[in-house]
Amino acid sequence: MTNLLPEMAEIWQQTLNWQPTVQQQEQFQRLYELILEGNRQLNLTRITDPQEFWEKHLWDSLRGILPLLSGNLPPASPTIIDIGTGAGFPGVPVAMTVTNCTITLLDSTQKKITFLDNLLSELALTNAKTLVGRAEEIGQHPQHRKAYDIALIRAVGAVSVCAEYTLPLLKQGGLAIIYRGNWTKDETTALQNAVKLLGGVIESIEQFTTPLSHSIRHCVYLRKVATTPVQFPRPIGVPTQKPL
Repeated sequence: MTNLLPEMAEIWQQTLNWQPTVQQQEQFQRLYELILEGNRQLNLTRITDPQEFWEKHLWDSLRGILPLLSGNLPPASPTIIDIGTGAGFPGVPVAMTVTNCTITLLDSTQKKITFLDNLLSELALTNAKTLVGRAEEIGQHPQHRKAYDIALIRAVGAVSVCAEYTLPLLKQGGLAIIYRGNWTKDETTALQNAVKLLGGVIESIEQFTTPLSHSIRHCVYLRKVATTPVQFPRPIGVPTQKPL
């Protein structure tokens, strides 16, 4: 008996003004099955219940890229990087829905990247590729620095660390999307200072409620407006130990 994901077409439509095609719905289902299989060997996610998986992994991933789903965000074929992708969230659902994008899934754990390589070939997702490495190194790498239109990060730790991981990777005018649970005024102040140092501005901070469990989530959107100084990101471990 396979666990079936709920379809939720009405909720998709009401909340994101979008809904998956039949093919995307099938891909979501297959993704869910592959994650459940992978969970036996690897600790990928604690979220395995179908409804919870739908809300916390699929809906939440796509809520963050609402500006992209509505199709009003240039460029037409964005290059995206998902930093610390883990089991592939938000990056894999993004690859499935924004089919004209190319997305790089970055994680420092080789086992997770190996899992994702298999996952991508199983799902026949040709617009996604993997990269093993740390954000601090990748951000200093000439091939990746200033190379992306959009950088996604599901935030753990201080939000200024997320800014230091994302902004160096963005082209001028690029957008960092930071997925958060809670948010405080103090965090906004701390973030403003960090972002200024990194060549960005806070474009918006959106608070929303998830459709099933009604929990409060936030998305922070940072716009890159100037060149990031060469010393950022700082060496491995420094951003987390000494947040800007």
